[in-house]
Amino acid sequence: MTATGDSATTINGGLERVGVVGGGLMGSGIAEVAARSGRSVIVAEANQGAADAAQTRIEKSLRRAAERGKLDDPDAVLSRIGYVTDLEALADRDLVVEAIVENEDAKTELFARLDTIVTSPEAILASNTSSIPIMKLAVATSRPQQVLGIHFFNPVPVLSLVELVPSLMTSEETAARARAFVQDGLGKHAIDCQDRAGFVVNALLIPFILSAIRMYESGFASAEDIDSGLVRGAAHPQGPLALADLIGLDTTKAVAESLYEEFKEPLYAPPPLLARMVDAGLLGRKTGRGFYTYS
Repeated sequence: MTATGDSATTINGGLERVGVVGGGLMGSGIAEVAARSGRSVIVAEANQGAADAAQTRIEKSLRRAAERGKLDDPDAVLSRIGYVTDLEALADRDLVVEAIVENEDAKTELFARLDTIVTSPEAILASNTSSIPIMKLAVATSRPQQVLGIHFFNPVPVLSLVELVPSLMTSEETAARARAFVQDGLGKHAIDCQDRAGFVVNALLIPFILSAIRMYESGFASAEDIDSGLVRGAAHPQGPLALADLIGLDTTKAVAESLYEEFKEPLYAPPPLLARMVDAGLLGRKTGRGFYTYS
């Protein structure tokens, strides 16, 4: 199935045909907000099972939004989203956002493939990476001037922030088109970031989470008390260990490793406990167990 409903008129913010590679939590959220803005969206997944799971995830999210009175016509939004297992279906896209596993080799290989598939000479190739330097992805293509980071935050339909991350090679035109898409098209708030591992938010957030993990690992305090202390004593909406579970401990570890690789600062190094939990498959909410157990 491919997406239908391409608009004959220019949609606010431009970039009317959007492709999303990866339909997990982040990719499905990006696809949802793009379709809710009136755009034609194609979600590409590795296999039919993953594509079906992405479709179910998006449908549930839209139905919930409608039940809460935040969306009038979920069926109209759903009609604008297609699901495929062949990257070739993204050939006509104006913007393709990569949202696959946080692995540099996998992302680099994907960008090299997208470069040969996406036919428009003006198309933008973007990454939702939370930590990998954009330049490393851009140089895998023949159009580094049209590659940048567009980093959304989970849950995408709820959180308003997007980090825009141009590399040294990204053109001013590409950055401006991406900003218009994010702000005018999706109604998000964009901030500009230098192309350094972690960008703005994760460069601040991940060391904070790692510090909480080290505190728990040392037996200094329980997970509940650490989180309660930050929620009740510092007015955080969620404690750092619960937040790590929400982000995914594998993603937390991957971002920490990217930060440590770039800066070699000890505070960025993943604590042994985090590494062992990832090895054990205790990844947080998505696996049902991390620092807490989820039903």
